[in-house]
Amino acid sequence: MSRDRVDWDRYFMGIARAVASRSTCPRRSVGAVLVQGRDIRGTGYNGAPAGVESCDEVGCLMRDDHCIRAIHAEANLLLRTDARDREGATVYVTVRPCWACANLLANAGIASVVHEEEYWRDSGGVRALLAAAGVSMHYLDEEA
Repeated sequence: MSRDRVDWDRYFMGIARAVASRSTCPRRSVGAVLVQGRDIRGTGYNGAPAGVESCDEVGCLMRDDHCIRAIHAEANLLLRTDARDREGATVYVTVRPCWACANLLANAGIASVVHEEEYWRDSGGVRALLAAAGVSMHYLDEEA
């Protein structure tokens, strides 16, 4: 009896979606998973710093149409993992990284980024930045 198995990209993205469910910012829930080989090395979601009241408790702190209270999922992921775990790894993130997170990922030893949703700001620029740093990026349903 044969059964359909989800491919690795969809498996890890499903975990990133589950991680996003921990988000404390009501504007957008984002989850990220760091994978080296086929081993999960860490996770991160967007939310307020530890010990700080979260957006879902006191509301978003808005500046220039951005919530500045929440730390992005990719930044939280990088803060909670070691450099050796990031070297050559893939980050699965539910939403394409913003400029700031792309800069962090480019400098963190990451080899590739797989995202599920587009982020409305400057997709081409972020893709070019990561490519210049030697980091591949693709949408989940694109060929890598």
